[in-house]
Amino acid sequence: MAALSMENPVFVSYMVAASIMILKLMGQGWMTVFRMLKSDAGMLNPEDLLPGPANRNPRPEQLLANDYVERSRRMQRNDLENIPAFLAAGLIFVAAQPSLWLANSLMIAFVVARLFHAVAYATGQRHEVRATFFSIGSIVVIVMALYALAAALA
Repeated sequence: MAALSMENPVFVSYMVAASIMILKLMGQGWMTVFRMLKSDAGMLNPEDLLPGPANRNPRPEQLLANDYVERSRRMQRNDLENIPAFLAAGLIFVAAQPSLWLANSLMIAFVVARLFHAVAYATGQRHEVRATFFSIGSIVVIVMALYALAAALA
């Protein structure tokens, strides 16, 4: 059985976890756009002040930071710092052929940690709460990478 095939339950688990994380990452970008349109603020670029269907009444203050938009943008940036590493580490981890139990445990832990991190961020929880969920996800990625490295060097 090929490691990267639908016949491999570890790869199927990766596909599910990766799909959820990709949807989370892309959804956060859309959430940022939604918040910009809803608040009519938080624009980033001077050309965003050109009149158009999405901005019928451009004003210079739209370029000022808006916490409602910036919170979503920070969440998106945090996803961009973490989810790609999971996608890459997860793929080489699957290729190393771990047990299904280990793979499921790590992938579920990552997905749950990232989703809880998003909830903690969106609701303005203390840094320690966000950091806990970030740390869990980070440790999972490190474990997966070390497992793949050990398998490659064995």
